[in-house]
Amino acid sequence: VQLQASGGGLVQAGASLRLSCVSSRRTFTNNAVGWFRRAPGKERESVASISWNGGSKYYSDSVRGRFTISRNNAENRVYLQMNNLKPEDTAVYYCAAARRSMATMSDSEYPYWGQGTLVTVSS
Repeated sequence: VQLQASGGGLVQAGASLRLSCVSSRRTFTNNAVGWFRRAPGKERESVASISWNGGSKYYSDSVRGRFTISRNNAENRVYLQMNNLKPEDTAVYYCAAARRSMATMSDSEYPYWGQGTLVTVSS
């Protein structure tokens, strides 16, 4: 599974962005998909995860209520809608596919990773 994330950019605090993740070579419709981020000088952290059918979704405490993960299996895409962005959301965002179908926030469960997309939020 090869993944590609897109949709990042430079926005002001309070703005919204929608990230998109697509599988370029194989479908990931049976896989859980997660979004992760790495801020400058910090370790990678889990942001959100969605089960294969969208029935289960998990969020980190830092984004819950502001970010929404969703998927469209017909289009083989997973989205991360980010609202009310804050400067502390600045990071490179990655999508990843798990071998399992159920959602998980543990990055060790994700063997398939895409390249990141940079999100910069100015104050």
